[in-house]
Amino acid sequence: MKQKYNIELNRNTVQNLMQKHNLQCRIKPKRKWKSQGESIIIDPNLLNRDFTASKPNKKWVTDITYIQYGSTTKYLSTIMDLFKNEIVAYKLYDHQQTSLVIDTLKAAMAVRNHPQGVIVHSDQGSVYTSYAYQACIKDNDLASSMSRRGNCWDNAVIESFHSNLKSEEFQYVKFNSLRNQDVTERVITYLNYYNEERIQEKLGYLTPIKYGVTAA
Repeated sequence: MKQKYNIELNRNTVQNLMQKHNLQCRIKPKRKWKSQGESIIIDPNLLNRDFTASKPNKKWVTDITYIQYGSTTKYLSTIMDLFKNEIVAYKLYDHQQTSLVIDTLKAAMAVRNHPQGVIVHSDQGSVYTSYAYQACIKDNDLASSMSRRGNCWDNAVIESFHSNLKSEEFQYVKFNSLRNQDVTERVITYLNYYNEERIQEKLGYLTPIKYGVTAA
């Protein structure tokens, strides 16, 4: 109105005129967000930002991150034991459906000979709050813990790990510039390097593997 006819009107005046003449503008409908799982099971934050553990299989943290360096996007799910910040299990899939996190959890259970009572901490993503994932937690006698919604610091250790993976292994790589096979190989290489060679201040400047041997 102002640009075409050089007429200035208050938006409330326009609204009143439209209502008087029963005029309505078309409103873009809001998109209804649909989760990938049935997001109804929300567990308390048992971890409470205490990222230390006195022994293995007391506290695990888990998360999913996007890996966008191949021809298609991959999704990396990892589980870390907070005793020595070791990556216990991981899965790299081309989707982020509930099976991704369930398969990661089952792999961790197999590697650690099915320990009971482990606190498994995640965010409130739909895959973690789904019936299927929560049933897997319960069936294996584990304890689910969740970050508060929108609070990344509640799961800072695993998020920091994913950030380091991308910045250290893919520092000079452009998005969607590699073959998917190359991306997979790089991820596996970094995970092995992280557990076996990358020293950590928290562990007295030892690697997770060496710290485990020393603490045994």
